[in-house]
Amino acid sequence: MAMEITQALLAAQSADGNIRTAAETSLKQFQDQNLPLFLLSLSAELANDQKPPESRRLAGILLKNSLDAKDAARKDILIQHWLAMDPSIKSQIKESLLQTLASPVSDARSTASQVVAKVASIEIPRKEWQDLIAKLLTNMTAQEASPSLKQATLETLGYVCEEISPSDLEQDQVNAVLTAVVQGMNQSEHGFPVRLAAVRALYNALDFAQTNFENEMERNYIMKVVCETAISQEPDIRQAAFECLVSIASIYYGLLEPYMQTLFNLTANAIRSDEEQVALQAIEFWSTVCDEEISIQEDCAGSDEGSSVLHYRFVEKALHVLVPVLLETLLKQEEDQDQDEGIWNLSMAGGTCLGLVARTVGDAVVPLVMPFVQSNITKDDWRSHEAATFAFGSILEGPSVEKLSPMVHNGLDFLLSAMKDPSSHVRDTTAWTLSRIFEILHSPENSVINNNNLTKIMTVLLESIRDVPNVAEKVCGAIYFLAQGYEDAGPASSVLTPYLGNIISALLSTADRSDASSTRLRGASYETLNEVIRCANVNENANLIAQLLIEILKRLGQTMEVEILSSDDKEKQSELQALLCGVVQVIIQTLSASEESKPVILQSADQMMVMFLRVFACHSSTVHEEAMLAIGALAYATGSEFAKYMPEFYKYLEMGLQNFEEYQVCSISVGVVGDICRALDDQIVNYCDGIMNVLLKDLSNPMLHRSVKPPIFSCFGDIALAIGSNFDKYFPYVVKMLQSAAELSARVDSQADEDMVDYVNQLRRGIFEAYSGILQGFKNARAELVMPFAGHILQFTEAVFRDKSRDEGVTKAAVAMMGDLADTLGPNVKLLLRDCTFHTEFLGECFQSDDDQLKETASWTHEMIQRVLVS
Repeated sequence: MAMEITQALLAAQSADGNIRTAAETSLKQFQDQNLPLFLLSLSAELANDQKPPESRRLAGILLKNSLDAKDAARKDILIQHWLAMDPSIKSQIKESLLQTLASPVSDARSTASQVVAKVASIEIPRKEWQDLIAKLLTNMTAQEASPSLKQATLETLGYVCEEISPSDLEQDQVNAVLTAVVQGMNQSEHGFPVRLAAVRALYNALDFAQTNFENEMERNYIMKVVCETAISQEPDIRQAAFECLVSIASIYYGLLEPYMQTLFNLTANAIRSDEEQVALQAIEFWSTVCDEEISIQEDCAGSDEGSSVLHYRFVEKALHVLVPVLLETLLKQEEDQDQDEGIWNLSMAGGTCLGLVARTVGDAVVPLVMPFVQSNITKDDWRSHEAATFAFGSILEGPSVEKLSPMVHNGLDFLLSAMKDPSSHVRDTTAWTLSRIFEILHSPENSVINNNNLTKIMTVLLESIRDVPNVAEKVCGAIYFLAQGYEDAGPASSVLTPYLGNIISALLSTADRSDASSTRLRGASYETLNEVIRCANVNENANLIAQLLIEILKRLGQTMEVEILSSDDKEKQSELQALLCGVVQVIIQTLSASEESKPVILQSADQMMVMFLRVFACHSSTVHEEAMLAIGALAYATGSEFAKYMPEFYKYLEMGLQNFEEYQVCSISVGVVGDICRALDDQIVNYCDGIMNVLLKDLSNPMLHRSVKPPIFSCFGDIALAIGSNFDKYFPYVVKMLQSAAELSARVDSQADEDMVDYVNQLRRGIFEAYSGILQGFKNARAELVMPFAGHILQFTEAVFRDKSRDEGVTKAAVAMMGDLADTLGPNVKLLLRDCTFHTEFLGECFQSDDDQLKETASWTHEMIQRVLVS
C-alpha cells in the first residue's frame, strides 16, 4: 500500500463516487492496519516536491487529522496512538515535516507548519522533541535560508506557541524565539511575507513573554518594534501589529503606562484614516483596555482586598479625546448593515467600544456624548439620525439612573416618533435603543414607563412589530424587556393586563409571517411570548393563557402534518417544534404556580403528553431537549398523576439518558429524572433498575462530557430520597463513584483555570446533594450502610471547606449534607463530629453570610450536630 499512496490519495478526490469510496476505504484500512507506516507514508508524500499538489494536500490533511480532533475524547485516543509509536518512525516523520518547510510549494509549507505544531503540542509538554525550537531557529540564521523557508519557520514558531503552554518552554528558548521573531519584523532585512509571518508569530508568542515584559529594556524594545510595525506600508502588516497591541493590552495592561500617549496617537490616526481592517483593530485596542478596567473595578467592588492589578484609569484620562474619535466612526455606516446579522464594521465597532467606555467611566461619558446626540438626531439624513440614536443607546449601561432618567424621559416621545422614520436603519436602531432603555431603566423600583406613557409605548410597539423583519426582531426585544420589568412586581404587573391579548396576538402573527422564515424573527417572537407569559399577572390572565395553550398545542399538532421532503424541511420542523414546546413549558410552569389556575394544566395534561410523545417520535435532538424540559415541568405540575404516563414515556427517557454523544440531551434527561422522582416518590421504584443501570454506565463511559457528571450525582440523591431503603442495592456502586469523584475534585490545582474551578464546584455540589438524598432516604431504615463512609464524607467536607475557590452553591449543599449526616446517623457519629472540629468554623462562616437561606440551613445543621454531641 505504501507504494500506492499517491494513487490512493488522488483517487480519494475523484469526481466518480465509486472510485472515491474505494480509495477512502483503502486508506482507512491502511491506517487501521499499520498506523506508523501510514503516517510515515503521508509525511513522505507531503515532503516530496515531485508529487502532485493534490495528493500532498490530502496527505497533510490526513496527517493533521491523525494527530488532533475537536472532540476531547477522540483527541486523547489519537495522542495515545502517537505516543505508542516506535521512536525511530516518529523521528523520520518529524524530519520529513521539517524538510517540507523548505518546499517551493506554499501549500505544502503551510500544511507542514501546522502538522509540526500538532506534534509539538503532544511532545514538548512531555519533554520530548526538545531540539525543535533550536532547529527552527537555525533556519532563521542560516546564510542559505530562502525567504520562503524563513516565512514557513516563523509560521511554525507561531503555531507551536499557539498549541503549547508558556510553562512548556525554558526562558532561554523563549528569548531565542522572541529575538528571531522581532528580527523577522525588520523592514530593511525582510520582504512582506516574512515580516507578516513574524508579526503573526509574535502575536502567538506574547503569552510566553512575561519575563521579557517585566524587564524594562526588553519591553521598551518590543513595544518600539510593534509600534513602528503599526505604521508599515502594507495594511496586512499594520493590522497584525494592532492585533499584537490588542493582545498586549489584555496580557500586560499593568505595564502600558509609559507607552499610552504613543498608543493613543497610533490608534486615533488608524481609526480616523486607515483602512477598515486596521481601524477595527485600533478600536479593539480601546475595547480591550475598557474590558481590563471594568474587570479591575469589578474585582475591587467584589473583594475586600481589591484587585491585584493597579487601576491606571487610561480610559478616563483619554476620555475627552477618545470619545470624539469613536463618535466619528458612528457616521460610517454601511447601506445594508441592518440586513446582515454578522456585520462588523467601523460603526458597529465604534458603538460597541463607546458602550464599554460608558461602563468604564459611568456618568463622565454623558456630557461628552449628548451634544453629538442633540446636534445629529434631528438632521434629515439617515446617517446622522441613526448615529445619534446609536450613540444614545450605547451609553445607557454604566451611567447612573439619576443621570440618565431625565434625558430618557425627555427623549422617549422623540424615539417613539422615530419608529415611523422613512429610513429602516433609523427604525432598526431606534427599536434597539428602546429595548436597551426598557432593559436598563425599567423595574418596579424605578421606571421610565408610567401610566401616562404606557398606552403610547404599546401602540407604537404593536404597530412597529409589523415592520420589516430586522426592525420587527428589535421590537420583539423591546416588548421582551418591557414585560421583564414587571417580573416579581406583584400587583404592579396588572398594568400589562389590558394589553396582554393584543401583545399575544401580535407575537403569534409575527411568528407566522411569511418573511419570518428568517428563523431569527420567529425565534424572537416565541421567546418574547415566553417572557410576556412569565411576567404576566397569572390570576388576572389565567383564561387568556389557557386559550393560548390550546392554540400552541394546535400549532404543535400542525407541525406533524407537514410533508418532509428534504433535510432542510426536517430542520425547519424541528426548530418550530422546539420553539412551541418551549412555550408549552413556560405555560405549564406559570399556570401550575397558582392553585387557582393549576386545574387548567391537570385538565390538559393528557393532550400535552400525547403531543410530546408524537414529537419524540420525530427523533430530533433539538426537539428532544425542549420536549424533555416541558415533560419535566409537567411532571412537577401533575405530581403523582404523572405515573400513568410512565409506561409510554419511559423508553424515550431511557433513550435520552443513553444519548451521551449529544450531552445536552443526556443532561436534560437526567434533570427530568429528578423532576419525576419529586413527582412520583416511591412510585418510580419499578423504573429504577433501568435508570440506575444507564446512569452508572454513563459515569463509566470515558466519552461522556464532564458537564453531565454533576447532574447525575444530584440525580442519585433524588432517586434515593424518592425510593428510600429500596436504594440499598444501588448504594455500593454509587458510593464508589462518589468517592472517586471526591478524590478527583481534591486533585485539581487551586490555581486551575476558571472553567475547571467552576466544574469542580459543580461536581462537589453534585456529590453533596447525592449524599444528602441518600442520608434522608436511609433515615428510617438502612442508615447503617452509610456509617462506614461517614469519616470519608467528613474529610471530604473539610477539604472543600478549606478550599478558597468554593462557591456559595457548594457551601449550601455541604452545610445541608452535614445536617443530614448528623440527623440520620445520630449518636453513631458523635466521636467523628467531636474529633472533626472544622464544622464549628464552617457554620460560623455561614452565620456571617448575608444569605438568609444559608443562615437558616446552618442553624438547623448546628442544632442537629449539637443534638448528637450532647447525646
